[in-house]
Amino acid sequence: MAATLRRLSVIKSVRNSLKGIFLNKPFIQKQLCLPWSSPCLSFSSDYQFGSPNTEVSSNVGLETSGGIVNEGFLRWRNGGGTCHSSALIDSSALVEVGAVVHENAVLGAEVHVGSGTVIGPSVKIGPSTRIGYNVSISNCSIGDSCVIHNGVCIGQDGFGFYVDEFGNMVKKPQTLNVKIGNRVEIGANTCIDRGSWRDTVIEDDTKIDNLVQIGHNVIIGKCCLLCGQVGIAGSVTIGDYVALGGRAAVRDHVSIVSKVRLAANSCVTKNITEPGDFGGFPAVPIHEWRKQIVRAQISNKRKT
Repeated sequence: MAATLRRLSVIKSVRNSLKGIFLNKPFIQKQLCLPWSSPCLSFSSDYQFGSPNTEVSSNVGLETSGGIVNEGFLRWRNGGGTCHSSALIDSSALVEVGAVVHENAVLGAEVHVGSGTVIGPSVKIGPSTRIGYNVSISNCSIGDSCVIHNGVCIGQDGFGFYVDEFGNMVKKPQTLNVKIGNRVEIGANTCIDRGSWRDTVIEDDTKIDNLVQIGHNVIIGKCCLLCGQVGIAGSVTIGDYVALGGRAAVRDHVSIVSKVRLAANSCVTKNITEPGDFGGFPAVPIHEWRKQIVRAQISNKRKT
């Protein structure tokens, strides 16, 4: 009787082990599609943004991934987003479901990436930066403690074309990057183009409202304010502490000195070389603009 019981116990244990093998077989086959190399392991390291002494942990690869999504991509355990195996992501970063982080991207500590957002290849995002829903970021580096609101597009090609000798419209190469400093806030549905002959730069502590267009090669200094629907054409240079009112526009290749305030609905068509308040189309010093308005009102009254 004892021998029979031992035999049944052995058969039951063998059956359970075979059952586990068959159930796990599809998952094992999917895992074999991934290369077992150091880039895959670096995906799960506790990466510190900007630290040259980063050490890659090789024993947490399976802990930080929630399963294989596609060849080269894994499910990030903190939020359920999809991340490439070569990305360097701090263990405290949150990548929500539906977000995608592409190869060689770098996400620092406490970064928050919202659903629907796409982080392109080789993008670098500093610690404590928060990115909203449906954001597209490519060809870009972002500093610390920035806020990127919903629907923002950063790093796409600028609007540059020329007509060749055959009369065809030809696109100018747009191959450079966008560099965003620390504590920058970018409002919803704002677009910032990558550079063509120099990088597009937004320096520290600048705040940008919704629906702002910033063209390629633009340089914006620190602590600037750009209100809603501002449009800045390509290759503009703006100094520090500049405030642009709603729907203001700046022509291409124009330079604006620091500490300038531009009234709403104004347009800068030539360089502004002295600080102060400006307004009108074309923009002139504010007292001249007010005189123009008074003269226009008087002229209209005389005609009537």
